[in-house]
Amino acid sequence: MPRSKRAEFPQPDLITDTETLAALCERLRGETFVTVDTEFMRERTYWPELCLVQLASDTEVAVVDSLAPGIDLAPLGALLADERVMKVFHAARQDIEIFVLLFGDVPRPLFDTQIAAMVAGFGDQVGYDALIASLTGGHIDKAHRFSDWSARPLSPAQINYAAADVTHLRRAYEKLSAKLEKDGRLEWVSEEMGILADPNTYRANPETLWEKMRPRTNNRRMLGVLRAVTAWREREAQRSNIPRQRMLKDETLLEIAATAPTDADQLARARGVSRGLADGKTGVSLLAAIAEAQALPDEAMPELPQHRDGPKPSPALVSLLKVLLAAKCEQFNVAPKLVANSEEIDRLACEDKPNIPSLMGWRAEVFGQDAMALKRGELALSVDGKRVKLIRG
Repeated sequence: MPRSKRAEFPQPDLITDTETLAALCERLRGETFVTVDTEFMRERTYWPELCLVQLASDTEVAVVDSLAPGIDLAPLGALLADERVMKVFHAARQDIEIFVLLFGDVPRPLFDTQIAAMVAGFGDQVGYDALIASLTGGHIDKAHRFSDWSARPLSPAQINYAAADVTHLRRAYEKLSAKLEKDGRLEWVSEEMGILADPNTYRANPETLWEKMRPRTNNRRMLGVLRAVTAWREREAQRSNIPRQRMLKDETLLEIAATAPTDADQLARARGVSRGLADGKTGVSLLAAIAEAQALPDEAMPELPQHRDGPKPSPALVSLLKVLLAAKCEQFNVAPKLVANSEEIDRLACEDKPNIPSLMGWRAEVFGQDAMALKRGELALSVDGKRVKLIRG
C-alpha cells in the first residue's frame, strides 16, 4: 500500500468557495486514495443537513464548508464518482446516505475501515478512537463531538477537530489494508463493500418499513393498517422534513393499527396523538390512509415474513450454534457480529436450507458450512483446555 510522504499534516484549509473547491478536487483526483468524513445535523430534521466535508490526501487536508453562501459542491461529486480514486471512510453509512441524496449515487470505489476492522479481528463495530489508538498510537480529541456544526463562524478548534478524523484515517487505512492483504482477506472486505455500494441501501421503501416494527400479531387486517400508516408517516416526515419519531412514535402507530380509528375522536384517543393533530389536516390525511387500507380485500393484506411466523427454534440448538460461531470466529480472528446475527442463527436452527448471508461467500467458509455439519450430526463440540474443540464425525 502507498505510504504517507510526511508524518505530520499541515493545518487544514477551510474552503468556502466553488473555485477553490474545484482546484482541490482536481488535485485529489490524482491521488490513489482520499479519506472522507462529514459533519451534519439531523436532530430536528428528517433529511440530514450537511455542514462540512473533510478531505485528506497524502500532502493536504481540507475542510469544505458546505453551508458557505454560493458554494457549488459539483466538483466534490465529480471526485467521489472518479473510480480511479479510492474513497476511504469510517462507519460510512450516514456519510454515504448524504452523498446519495446530493449526487444521486454512492462514492466509487469505497472502503469502510470499521467493516475492515471487524474482518481483521478488532471486534464488533470497534470505535474510531480505539481503532486509531490500536493501529497508529494516535489520540482522537472528542471535545467538539457535540458541536452545532450548522452555526457560523466555525472556530479554529472546530476546524482542527473536524480535520483530525481524516488525517488519522489515512494511516489507519494503510495499516488495515496491509494486514488484510497479508491475511488474504481483502476479498472478504470487497464482498462487504457491495452492500455499501448499492444506492438502494440508503433509500427506504415506505411500503416495507412496517416490517421493522416487529408486530406481534398474525392479524393480516391489522398488519395492512400498520403498513399503510407506517408508509404514510414516512412520506409525511419526508415532506415536512421532520424526524419520523417526532411526528408519531412507533408505539403510537402500533396502537392505531390495532384500533383502526375511523374519525378524529377515535384517533385522538391513541396515546401520542394530540387533539390538534387529530382535528387538523394531518389527522384527515392519516384517517384517509387508514380507510384506504381497510377497504382492501383480504388477499391484499400483508403477512409476517415467513421466517418470523414459522416454527420456533430449539433453544438448545441455538445455543450450540452460538458456541460454534464464537469458536470459529475466535479461530479466524473475525468479529462474530459480522458473520451471523441472532436472526440468522434462529433460521439456521429451524430451516434446512435458509437463504442467509452466513451460508454464502467467506462466511460459509468461516462458519456456515460447519453450522450445517453440526445440524447433520457430522460435527461435535468439546473442550480442549481453555478452548472449544471441533470433533468431526
